[in-house]
Amino acid sequence: MSQPLTEFIKQRRGVLKLTQRDLAERAGVGLRFVRELEQGKETLRLDKVNQVLALFGHKMAPTEHRPGDDDG
Repeated sequence: MSQPLTEFIKQRRGVLKLTQRDLAERAGVGLRFVRELEQGKETLRLDKVNQVLALFGHKMAPTEHRPGDDDG
């Protein structure tokens, strides 16, 4: 099972010892966006999510969905 996005962001931010504010500034997004991202807000702009993920060498991309996969 893949790691949820919220946990991935929190874990990577922790490894780099960044505050939410630090992450927002480095990614070029607002602090509110980072907070909403880490809280699991369901409607976020994908381009901004990718701005944050780019700091960790990742990006969101389509993946194959199979019946029975966890949607939550």
